Amino acid sequence: MLNDKSILITGGTGSFGKKFTEMILKRYNPKKIIIYSRDEFKQDLMKKDFMLRCPDKINKIRFFIGDIRDRDRLYRAFNGVDYVIHAAAMKQVPACEYNPFEAIKTNIDGAQNIIDAALDRGVQKVVALSTDKAVNPINLYGGTKLVSDKLFISANAYSGGNETVFSVVRYGNVAGSRGSVIPFFQSLIEKGIKELPITDCRMTRFWITLEEGVELVFKALDESKGGETYISKIPSFTITDLAKAMLDDVVIKEIGIREGEKLHEIMITRDDSRTTYEYEKHYIIYPHFDWWSFDKHFTSGGKLIEEGFEYNSGNNTQWLTVNELRQEMYRLGIFDAYKVNDIHYDEVMPTK
Repeated sequence: MLNDKSILITGGTGSFGKKFTEMILKRYNPKKIIIYSRDEFKQDLMKKDFMLRCPDKINKIRFFIGDIRDRDRLYRAFNGVDYVIHAAAMKQVPACEYNPFEAIKTNIDGAQNIIDAALDRGVQKVVALSTDKAVNPINLYGGTKLVSDKLFISANAYSGGNETVFSVVRYGNVAGSRGSVIPFFQSLIEKGIKELPITDCRMTRFWITLEEGVELVFKALDESKGGETYISKIPSFTITDLAKAMLDDVVIKEIGIREGEKLHEIMITRDDSRTTYEYEKHYIIYPHFDWWSFDKHFTSGGKLIEEGFEYNSGNNTQWLTVNELRQEMYRLGIFDAYKVNDIHYDEVMPTK
């Protein structure tokens, strides 16, 4: 699929961009991978990292300084590009609330710039990364990503003869990602703190790894026909169980839910259920526009879900237990449960 192709990743020095680049180089032989971002320091760190990890393939990676707000720079960067993965965004909720116009310039205006550049440069496919916060948004970040999602889906109506395909991949916070709850809890535990703050003890979240996020993007690149929103079928966990998994004798302190924070992550709304189809390992929300047709855009194998179904982390049928959370964190290397908790190795990782 990606052999001899040129792939550009906006925000490519982030956690997703680095994992995506790593997995492409393991599976395919691309013509080149363009890392498009505005931080030259992070680009330098990423370049040095990949020089050590895959010195025979470092010549495949290009580092392109640029901002998605800069329309002209995007047009230059998109020359000869086959696939675009859009991961760049202002993501921190407080930062977006305090700097709303900056969030709009990046998350909305930047999305439109990518769409225009992809259409005019003849890019084959664009996959935009979304977030659960774009579903029934209650903060500005979620609002800007909702608009961004709508822009990418509607962009399929403008592809014309170029036949550029736009789709969206949606998931929540990635396990252990920067700014998420796991590294926050870990920083407190490493300081010897036994009391972990939880905003609301009823809170649940979906569990998705970087690898799973990348796999979903690969699926979108492979089979999307235009207008799809892809959502993985993944397990849920409670924040209280996560705290117990990270510290055996934890004391939980409920501090009250923060502004812009939800009790549960929502991926599919009841209203979206009328156009959502279930597949073996994922869901696809299809658009409801005149340009979309079942014969041309539908991916076979899906079953229409029951009307009124809502997919959120609180009503999930798959749940991770405390011990399963420990196993996952140990397996991923994002939290060394053996060192922090006084438990045996066999309790963390199942014996063979």
